[in-house]
Amino acid sequence: MDLLPAQEAAKIYHTNYVRNSRAIGAMWAVFTITLAIITIVVFIQPYWIGDSVNTPQAGYFGLFHYCIGNAITSELTCKGSVFDFNSIPSPAFRTAMFFVGTSMLLEVATMVSFTLFFFCNAGSVYKICAWMQLAAGVLMVMGCMIYPDGWNSEEVKRMCGQRTDKYSLGNCTIRWAYILAIISILDAVLLALLSFTLGNRQDSLLPDDFEVEGGEGSWWQQKQML
Repeated sequence: MDLLPAQEAAKIYHTNYVRNSRAIGAMWAVFTITLAIITIVVFIQPYWIGDSVNTPQAGYFGLFHYCIGNAITSELTCKGSVFDFNSIPSPAFRTAMFFVGTSMLLEVATMVSFTLFFFCNAGSVYKICAWMQLAAGVLMVMGCMIYPDGWNSEEVKRMCGQRTDKYSLGNCTIRWAYILAIISILDAVLLALLSFTLGNRQDSLLPDDFEVEGGEGSWWQQKQML
């Protein structure tokens, strides 16, 4: 017995639906891995703020590591470690480091969660990843907002000038790592929304509208019976 036209349409729709979902899912996975790498770079690199032609000293600051030039020799003296909170010049920098570091760990955890696709329902895995990415974006926002609160520290003023204060950089400038952190916030939110969408699509891969009334079940079940 040949398949009914409605069943053929259902099969074609279902095949295209699955193919498109897989393609979008693969794209989401690639961008998720890229975002995880970006957040690692943002956390590690000490180029959140830096000197300019008008600063008293050369140098740059990150979340925990910073370098300031010597007024006599012009050599950079670097300090700060993620494992030594006392070496970080401002409590605000420490707090920002915590939030950005946690955001980074969540992004890495999202990437590691890809292994769950082999053991769990795909829709549930997408939604778990979505919540982690959304939380990572919120934490990155908090880190970026708190970081300027530490610009009034003595070390920053030594590099940027005495006019430097909270949320005012004086003669210094924003560097690329800070800009990349802000961009990663938008990426995390967009990927979270896409992940929620993929999770909902997985839950409805075979809509009820395409089940044949009066039959024994879905088109696939009917095909198995023929």
